[in-house]
Amino acid sequence: MTTPAVATSLDADEERVTRAQRLLIHLGAALVACPFDTGTYDRLRAFLDEDAEPVLASLAALRRRPEEELRNRIAELAGHNLRSAGGTA
Repeated sequence: MTTPAVATSLDADEERVTRAQRLLIHLGAALVACPFDTGTYDRLRAFLDEDAEPVLASLAALRRRPEEELRNRIAELAGHNLRSAGGTA
């Protein structure tokens, strides 16, 4: 029997990158669905002008994390530890 996952929140960099990724996927889909919608272009321009720089800085910070730290963080967020079963998933 497994123990329930402990609720873990994202740190500031993880949150910033996750929100930006969701927004950009949404905007990309909106551009595919309606390529000439000026509102979508306005939201994309606003993101690029106001939010892209801190998001890119957060992404760079996440990429600098050691692989082991990233693996542990993924396991923590997923609520399990893949290495506890003798190294097999």
